[in-house]
Amino acid sequence: MSTTPPADSLVELAARKQLPHHQFTDHATVRWIEANRPDFPKVSAYELPAASQRLLYRSAIPVLWMAEPRLADSLHGVRHAMRTATLAALLAEATGLSEDDTATLIVAAAVHDCRRLHDKDDRGHGNRAAVWLTYNADAVWAHFGLAAAPRRIASAATAVRLHDVPYAAFTADDRTDHAHAERITDLLKAADALDRYRLPKLTWWPDGSLVRAATVEVFEALRATAFELVVASEAAHLAGLDSADAVFKALDEWGLVS
Repeated sequence: MSTTPPADSLVELAARKQLPHHQFTDHATVRWIEANRPDFPKVSAYELPAASQRLLYRSAIPVLWMAEPRLADSLHGVRHAMRTATLAALLAEATGLSEDDTATLIVAAAVHDCRRLHDKDDRGHGNRAAVWLTYNADAVWAHFGLAAAPRRIASAATAVRLHDVPYAAFTADDRTDHAHAERITDLLKAADALDRYRLPKLTWWPDGSLVRAATVEVFEALRATAFELVVASEAAHLAGLDSADAVFKALDEWGLVS
């Protein structure tokens, strides 16, 4: 199967309900995203600690970690993972998460979609990623320069497993697991949701009603940052930068890394 993006824009394909399983951004879609920039409230700026910045530079996960290498540059690929890790770090800083838990959250965000097989509704990819993360914990934590402590592994795996499960669909076992990693899980789900400005349909964009009440205020405050990161990094990628460099360029432009 070719990895070449379809001739029609993702926006047009979404309107016709003809999106392919592997979806790659295009110039027309990025222009459409920019044209639909919401009227954001005043932007709240958060300065990321040096420890979080160091982890963000490692959030460009190796392609060999991905179940489907064709997704590396797709809507659920490296750029999405890195932006989700960035938004997770911002959420952590804004909500006072400890440095240790912030590190666990960033790791979880970076790998949360690594077991996806395609860009559509790939049910169960969170569970697959959690199993993979647990099995490969030593390699993952070493990549981030962290110790693979059992508590970190369990918390990250829980957050990754539950990230694609709506709260309303939680089973009794899900609720029990969530209780043991509540803040990390909630912030991962919120960060993942904030990066939905990349999607080619307005009804798929971030929805604060789907995140936990405790994170709604900061979720709303970070909407503008999330939007600008999508536009800047997607445009940079289309201009010829690889996915990691495109996100690093966007982070630098918006003063999120030094």
